[in-house]
Amino acid sequence: MTHAMTRALCRDCCEMIDVTGSACARCGGARLVAHAEIEHLGIAHIDCDAFYASVEKRDRPELEDEPVIVGHPGGRGVVTTACYIARRFGARSAMPMFQALELCPHATVIVPDMAKYKRVSEEIRTILDAATSIIEPLSLDEAYLDLTDDYRTEAPPAAEALALIARRIEREVGITVSIGLSCNKFLAKLASELEKPRGFSIIGRAEAKGFLAPLSVRKIHGVGAVTARRMEESGLRTIADLQAEPEPALMARFGKFGQRLFQFAHGEDDRQVTPSRPTKSISAETTFHQDTGAAERLREVAGTLSERVAGQLVRKGLAGRSVVLKLKTSDFRILTRSRRLAHPTQRAAVILESIASLIDREADGRTYRLIGVGIGDLGEATAADPTDLFSFAATGAEPRGPRP
Repeated sequence: MTHAMTRALCRDCCEMIDVTGSACARCGGARLVAHAEIEHLGIAHIDCDAFYASVEKRDRPELEDEPVIVGHPGGRGVVTTACYIARRFGARSAMPMFQALELCPHATVIVPDMAKYKRVSEEIRTILDAATSIIEPLSLDEAYLDLTDDYRTEAPPAAEALALIARRIEREVGITVSIGLSCNKFLAKLASELEKPRGFSIIGRAEAKGFLAPLSVRKIHGVGAVTARRMEESGLRTIADLQAEPEPALMARFGKFGQRLFQFAHGEDDRQVTPSRPTKSISAETTFHQDTGAAERLREVAGTLSERVAGQLVRKGLAGRSVVLKLKTSDFRILTRSRRLAHPTQRAAVILESIASLIDREADGRTYRLIGVGIGDLGEATAADPTDLFSFAATGAEPRGPRP
């Protein structure tokens, strides 16, 4: 029996591949994610798995196979996070601690260390920053990412960038995440909840309405316990019930929120991923399929990356004055070289001119697995690229940063 060839993401290779069976032909891995829209979706939700408990288990390996509850013990203490082993016994976040310990009396209880969790969250944020400049954190352990073509800095498609993020977090931070990929925030967050821990789930545009129909109205963003009871008492128990209601009827019953309910019920969400911090730099990077030290190849790829960086500058109305080359050697050493421009720029040609000269200095026989192009010292675009000085890309100053 022959299998039809399809495109899928191998979560072990972190690449899109053609598959004909149930395993990756390249690495033999079975963690494949196939979906008809996988190469056309770019809004993601990333959620750390049992974050506080996972960090504590990372730091205390002897607890890896034990139930762990993070929270304040005592009469009024509540569970902050329960690991997945403790959850099998019924322990849950926000549950009174005494009740959780009645259900799971052999659990190890650890008092939260918020300073440590914040440090770990910042480590994760650094990894996310390498993939996109459009990140909207919801808390220390979850965030939305816009990985559409306009903002993605990793090599396409978005699914590959997300697989790389998950792998880096596991290897460099020591915890796992679950990922949801879709066309909007509402569906991406739902997708991230489908297969935890260490999940990677997709909800596409075409299937959204049918997927949502049997779900409880409580799955809708913004529907709390009180609103849910009110809806259920009036016969609106599933999202299919909402789908059957005209928009004006929902607005008459729920006011402005009724319009949002109508949109969500039909799989629509026009909310943008909103960054939480001002953009200090813009970059794009990619990993080579095969390590290279050829200056011509490095310049070729840098040209594509420079175009992507310039496109982001134009879209955001910014210009930059400090150009940065990033290289990762075959033995995983990271090199950064920078050059200050004579004037702020938005132009790919200006960026590439300086990057190419930096590449020529580093093409000395070493081979590289990754190249990145960035620009910093950002400001408004009004002073960018004076027409009479456009051809002068750089001051001619020596690149900064020590040579290895």
